[in-house]
Amino acid sequence: MPEGDTILWAATRIRPVLEGTVPDRVEMPPPRPGAARGSAGAPRWPAMLAGRRVESVTTRGKNLFLLFSGGLALHSHLKMTGAWGVYLRGQEWHRAPRRAWLVLEAGGHSVVQFDGPVLELMTTARLRSDRRLGRLGPDLLAPGGFDAERFLARLRAADAGHSLGDSLLDQSLLAGIGNIWKAEGCWEAGLDPRRPIHTVTDAELHTLTERVRPRMLDSGLRGPDRARLEVYGRAGRPCRRCGATIRSAPDGDGARITYWCPGCQRPA
Repeated sequence: MPEGDTILWAATRIRPVLEGTVPDRVEMPPPRPGAARGSAGAPRWPAMLAGRRVESVTTRGKNLFLLFSGGLALHSHLKMTGAWGVYLRGQEWHRAPRRAWLVLEAGGHSVVQFDGPVLELMTTARLRSDRRLGRLGPDLLAPGGFDAERFLARLRAADAGHSLGDSLLDQSLLAGIGNIWKAEGCWEAGLDPRRPIHTVTDAELHTLTERVRPRMLDSGLRGPDRARLEVYGRAGRPCRRCGATIRSAPDGDGARITYWCPGCQRPA
């Protein structure tokens, strides 16, 4: 699933094309099976958005928002299958055109959202009261700075029987981290992701978020291809910090594969 840095990178590319402009064209192909509620009215979206200025392009965790003049907002969550692309007009897309759910054209560029699966048009009032978004924890990549104290308060009030890794993946505690940055954050802080969360101190959690946030921001502002992963996907290879062999195993309720270095990541 695309993580917070990937969503921020999409916004970073979309913003100079759309923000402050009225799109020349809005195309909304027919809804696909499994689309989120609200997509049933998709054929009307081009008419509803015609002539509206894109006031801002924002993100929160794994969610991306296009806010239009007149009180309309487009909400996207890519889950496991979706992607955003930004192309010069006429440039070949990296996914088949039949997979496009939304196309916005402006200034010689095409902004394309592929494969959903959550794409909703709603009023900004409804957006502010959306319960799903209201349940999100603090955004690790929030432009105004990360609210570490709010994160710790939510985490300590949650189920203390979870592992550190599972807690970092819980979007109601911390918005934006997925399996890649869970592994990388734990490596940065020298913590075994399988540790029971009640054994991890506040100071250790501060270290983790303080060290992984700049790496995620760099990925989100300059491109995920720049990120050098230290443990994720490197099972069987030597740790660049201590030389021990990196390991991997299923972890947590979702049995997601996690990666860690047994040499320099402290167990409980």
